[in-house]
Amino acid sequence: MTSTYADHDQFDLHPVLDSQLLRDVIHPSRDLWTPRELRDLTSFVASELTTGLLQILDYSTERRWWARLGLTEGVELWLLSWLPGQGTEPHDHGGSAGSFTVLKGALQEDYRYPAGPIRSAVRGTGEALGFGSGRAHQVLNPFDAPAATVHAYSPPLVPTREYASLHDIPDSIPPLPAQRLPLSQLRQLADLEGP
Repeated sequence: MTSTYADHDQFDLHPVLDSQLLRDVIHPSRDLWTPRELRDLTSFVASELTTGLLQILDYSTERRWWARLGLTEGVELWLLSWLPGQGTEPHDHGGSAGSFTVLKGALQEDYRYPAGPIRSAVRGTGEALGFGSGRAHQVLNPFDAPAATVHAYSPPLVPTREYASLHDIPDSIPPLPAQRLPLSQLRQLADLEGP
């Protein structure tokens, strides 16, 4: 698979969003991002780069659609679309911290922290949240209108772990080693991975 990103020494950016504005906020030297920093990033991208995001946005009836917007050694940034009825399986993010901001539409999120109750929330346009490594969730679009979201994860390209249900989440999600892979190695993984 050929990369569709503008290649830089410290980061890759989707060519439609490759701007000084995004270069200034993606901070390629940052090792790991906190949930709050990830939330601020997805919120900023969704609100300030809306025109570019809408140019990239697509929908697929076969499966959820996604496009990687950016990749550094410390963070990955995605745009995802959700047609009515589309959703994820219950999963965690393998120990990565994460965030998503709803660009358009609304989604239902069922989530759980280890040993905690399952909770549900409707996430509407403009809503942003950041979460730590111990959180598992399932995201669905049970509504009549398509939706789109901007996601970020740190560290990047850590595989998700799926569960039969949110009731099956272990009492503690194994922590992730706090290490950064070199961008050259992440680029190789990037061609194999999706969110």
